[in-house]
This record gives sequence, structure tokens and C-alpha cells, in this order.
Amino acid sequence: MKVALIQMNSGADKAANIAAARALIETAVAQERPDWVCLPEVFDFMGGSRAEKRAAAEAPGDGPASAMLREMARKHGVFVHGGSILEHVPGEERVANTTLAYDRSGREIARYRKIHMFDITAPDGKQYNESAAMKPGDAVVTYDCEGLTVGCSICYDLRFPDLFQALADRGAQMIALPAAFTLQTGKDHWEVLLRARAIETETYVCAAGQTGAHMQGAETRHTYGHSLVADPWGHVIARASDGVGYVAARIDPARVQKVRAMIPVAQHKVKLT
Repeated sequence: MKVALIQMNSGADKAANIAAARALIETAVAQERPDWVCLPEVFDFMGGSRAEKRAAAEAPGDGPASAMLREMARKHGVFVHGGSILEHVPGEERVANTTLAYDRSGREIARYRKIHMFDITAPDGKQYNESAAMKPGDAVVTYDCEGLTVGCSICYDLRFPDLFQALADRGAQMIALPAAFTLQTGKDHWEVLLRARAIETETYVCAAGQTGAHMQGAETRHTYGHSLVADPWGHVIARASDGVGYVAARIDPARVQKVRAMIPVAQHKVKLT
């Protein structure tokens, strides 16, 4: 199976973001003929105030971002893992950070809401308080991609290996990680964490990132980019350059089986008390 990871520089103009995502998918499909395409986290809207986030959010499966994802899947006959979009949560002021996945016919096959909220203080002192604007999910989600089981995660989830183990326990052979990793954390932690999760779970990890600067109110923030694919042995087999674009790689389920046969960690787990 061939995959393509889209790397974007989204901002607070939803229509422009959707148009950019569409153009990048069209280019990747034309040049690489992938079976599966992944967009980055919140590709539809980055930055803005809480009120602007709420205004940009869509009803579940009903809005311009989800319509574009369905259209691209159906038009090109590809699986589309829709990074994540802002989604309304009934009865909540906060929005959800939600992945929507579609099969080759444009049928929705998975919906995952980011579980772990990015509430941290960065090395430069910037405060990130994602839970103030976003409601966390609570479900572990996988889906079938023509015999390959794909696990769902988003950005900060990367720091929680229990989620990745849960995905592997549910049969995941490939784990998608759309992200908007900060520049400061990304330069030190992005690749090493992605490779570690791939090694621990003996899966392919496909991470599509936001890149470059965006505005959060009056503050300029920077995302790391460097979208990459790590194989089940932890090798980086594809990596995006700086800037907007995409990267492609081939996924081989036999490679997953071979690595798991060599080092059968799933069989060696013991319950610690």
C-alpha cells in the first residue's frame, strides 16, 4: 500500500485552508498515485480565538472540510485520513479535535476525537492550554483499510505509549498521527518519539505535520513540520522537507509480520502488580 502525508501551513482562514488541502491532495494523487492520504492536525483551522474556533467548527460529518474529504476520497478512489478538524460537541462550549477517515467510495469509516490535551508550558515560556477550547475524547479507534488495520492518534497523544499499545492490541499494523507539533518540542522530541512508538508497537507510524508560522491572537507561533513515516523496526523510510508539500512511502504488511516474528514483544508482556 502506498501512503502520502500532506504537510500544511494552515491559519485562521478556513476556506483558504480547505482549498490548500484540496490542491495538495490533488498534486500528491497525480504524482504518486497513493492508496491512502493523510492530512495534518486541524488542517481546517489553526490559531484564532476560542470564539473563532467555535465559529469554524462543523457539525459531525456536515461541513465544508468534511465535504472536501469525502469528495477527494470518492473522486480519486483513495482512502483519506482527514488529519483532524474542529467539530461541534452538542451541549458544549468547547469543540472536539476530530479525525474523520473515508474509504475509496467516500464513506466515513472512522471518527476519532483526540484524547490527550496539550496543556503545557513550552521551553520559551509560552502557555498552551488546549483543554480550555477543546473537549477530549475517550475512545480508542481503529479501522480497516483493505486488510490493513489503521490506528488513530493525534499530536500530543504521541507522548502516551499506553494509547499506542492499546491500538496495537486491537490489531493496528499502521498508526496515523496527524500533528501540529511546536517547533521547540519538535526539534528535540518529534522523531525520537515517533521512532520509539513504531519500535514499541512494531507498526508503521505515519505522521503528517503542520509547518511554519501561524497567529494565535497577537502571538506568532511556529510548528515543526518534518512529516515522516517510520517502519516497524524504527527506521525513518520517508521524510518531508521544510515547507508545504507532501511525502510518500510504501507500507508492507509483511514487514510488520517479520518484525513481530523476530521480536514477539506482544507475546512477552507480563502484567505488573
